[in-house]
Amino acid sequence: MKVTKTTNKKVKPDFNKLGFGKYMSDHMLVMDYENGAWKEPEIAPYGDFSIDPATQILHYGQGLFEGLKAYKTKDGRITLFRPRDNFLRMNDGAERLCMPKLDVETALEGLFELVKLEKDWIPTDAGTSLYVRPTMYCSNVFLGVKAGTAYRFFIAVCPVGAYYANGLEPTRIFIEDFYVRSSIGGTGAIKCPGNYAASLIGQEKAHKLGYDQALWLDAKDKKYIEEVGSMNIFFVIDDAVVTPELTGSILPGITRDSVLKLLKKDAYKTQERRVSVDELIAAQRSGSLKEMFGAGTAAVISPVGEFAYKDETFSVGGGKMGKITSYLYDKLTGIQTGRLPDEFGWVVEVK
Repeated sequence: MKVTKTTNKKVKPDFNKLGFGKYMSDHMLVMDYENGAWKEPEIAPYGDFSIDPATQILHYGQGLFEGLKAYKTKDGRITLFRPRDNFLRMNDGAERLCMPKLDVETALEGLFELVKLEKDWIPTDAGTSLYVRPTMYCSNVFLGVKAGTAYRFFIAVCPVGAYYANGLEPTRIFIEDFYVRSSIGGTGAIKCPGNYAASLIGQEKAHKLGYDQALWLDAKDKKYIEEVGSMNIFFVIDDAVVTPELTGSILPGITRDSVLKLLKKDAYKTQERRVSVDELIAAQRSGSLKEMFGAGTAAVISPVGEFAYKDETFSVGGGKMGKITSYLYDKLTGIQTGRLPDEFGWVVEVK
C-alpha cells in the first residue's frame, strides 16, 4: 500500500475540548474504482478533492458512508469496535444504490494502516475516541440518471468527544408527525446522504421548539415509532426492553445489535416489534414506561428524559438516566475501551 506522509502536520486541538466532528487528522485513505475494479488503496495527506460541477454525486446522490470508532486502551493498545460489520453494511448499501461492493479485507487493511499512522490523534479521556468515517461516492462526470461506472472510496478520521454537548444528561425528543424520513422499500436501512438530508427539517423543527432531536414515525400510518435522526430508539416497558423491529425503513444499527446481544446474554427480556405512539403514551401515563434511550455509534447510549407529541410533553424516569440505560452505557464503553472483557469478539486490535 502506498503511503505518502504529510510534510505539514497540523497542530492538534485541545483533547479536553473536542466537540464532535470538528478536527480532521493529518492523513486519509483513498481508493478509486474504474473499469470494473477497485485500484490499490493509498494513504495520503488529508486534503481537498477536485470535483467537476457535473460529477454525478452532486446531482443524483449515489453516495454512502459509515461511522465507527477507534480507541487507545490504558495499556496502549489501539482497538476498533466491530469494523468488519461496518464494511459489510456498506456493501449492503452499495447493492441497494447500484454501487460496487468493497473487498472487505482490503478495506480493513487500509483502515488499520490509517489508524496506526494517526495513533497520536486518538484521545484517551473518558468519553473520547477517534471517529472513523468511511465514505463512497460516484465520481463520474456525466449528467444523466443512471448508475455510474467510476467511484471514490475514502476514509477520514477525527478525534471526538461527546456527541451531545451535555454528555450523558438526558435528552429531550420531539415526535415528528408530519414529515417522514423513509419508507419501506426506500433507502432507510442504509447509510446514504439522502436519508440524513430528509431528516434535517425534523431536526430543525425540534430545535426551534427546544428539543434535542426528532423521533420519526412510519411513512404509511404515521403512528409507529421508527428511529431518531442519529440513533435507534429503545424503551423499557414493564420488564422488557423494546425496540422497533427492522422492517427495511430504519437502520440496522451496529450499536443496536450490540445492545440486544448484551441484554440477551445477561437475561434481560427483549422485544423487537412495532411500537405505536399511542402505546408509548399509554405506557408513560400508566407508569409502565420506565426508561427510554437512543443507541448509535456517535453517542453510544443516550438517555431520553422527556418526549413531546403534538401539544403534550411527557417525562420519562423522572428525567434521569435509568438503571438499564446506565448499565448498557458502562458495559458497551467498557468493552470498547478495554476496561471490561470482550465476550463477543467485537473488539479488533490494530497491530
